[in-house]
Amino acid sequence: MLRCHIPPQCGPAPLGRRGLAAATALRCAARGPSRGALVAAGAAVAAAVATAEGVERPGLAERLRMGSLLEDGLSYKESFIVRCYEVGINKTATVETIANLLQEVGCNHAQSVGFSTDGFATTTTMRELGLIWVTNRMHIEIYKYPAWGDVVEIETWCQADGKIGTRRDWILKDLANGEVIGRATSKWVMMNQNTRRLQRVSDEVRDEVFIHCPKSPRLAFPEENNGSLKKIPVLTDPAQHSRLGLVPRRADLDMNQHVNNVTYIGWVLESIPQDIIDTHELQTITLDYRRECQHDDIVDSLTYIEEGEEINSNGSLYSVPHPEEQRQFLHCLRFAGAGDEINRGRTVWRKLAR
Repeated sequence: MLRCHIPPQCGPAPLGRRGLAAATALRCAARGPSRGALVAAGAAVAAAVATAEGVERPGLAERLRMGSLLEDGLSYKESFIVRCYEVGINKTATVETIANLLQEVGCNHAQSVGFSTDGFATTTTMRELGLIWVTNRMHIEIYKYPAWGDVVEIETWCQADGKIGTRRDWILKDLANGEVIGRATSKWVMMNQNTRRLQRVSDEVRDEVFIHCPKSPRLAFPEENNGSLKKIPVLTDPAQHSRLGLVPRRADLDMNQHVNNVTYIGWVLESIPQDIIDTHELQTITLDYRRECQHDDIVDSLTYIEEGEEINSNGSLYSVPHPEEQRQFLHCLRFAGAGDEINRGRTVWRKLAR
């Protein structure tokens, strides 16, 4: 059930007759939603809660947003309707859409616990010391892509990962039936914004950040030897497939004037052979981020066939196709002209069901 945000110091307030009716409307809308019905129902519940005695009315965006911290305050859950402009040639959401939703729910989680909204999700101590978080690795697995009009529920949480980092995990479900349709995990490291050097997470920052995290390890991929742990080797020329001279668009830049993490996914896919695009769909993508890309950089996308591997992406509890129906590739994005590596990646593709 979707929950509206209630300030933790106030505690839950009774919804009353109007609130119960609105909550019922939201549940019904979630089973067979139209965009208008679901948004209206969500707003009705938010309004009912906000007008309950002793509860301060939240802002407009917070009232309309279909997300909130869970009761223990250690994870955040939000639902999204897949819109027509977010689907691709297979009539389902693209992996870029999924990655953007992961980014959105992560930012909303950070905002809900009081971190800054400047794009860096920083704490007070981090801002005083000029520290920011930067992505080190991203791993996404999609077991079933949602279609236009489907409602996806995403839960996210973060926790410590070594001395200089943190990790954020996600679980994606089809809200209509509760089916797990995807999982994702990411690793982040702390960097000095001015020197661009990595820095250890201090005790002060740990106290500010990890108070909002699960006290014991909670992993989206708890299986041993899962795909999110698999190393990506150094790649050498020649690549079997390439797309050269990619240039960032202005729309590819984020609020920090760097190329958005999701743009790299699109660049990786640009060098995938067309026959794979026509007959397969992306099941898994892993990216290791190594360098920042600026608006005036030119990028080459290189793809290599990965051979001699046991192609069973993670041994997960969720269904994966038979290895004979999968194809696996390694990837490298680098600055044009045999320049430095920007990131390297791995993709696993499953045969399309016709």
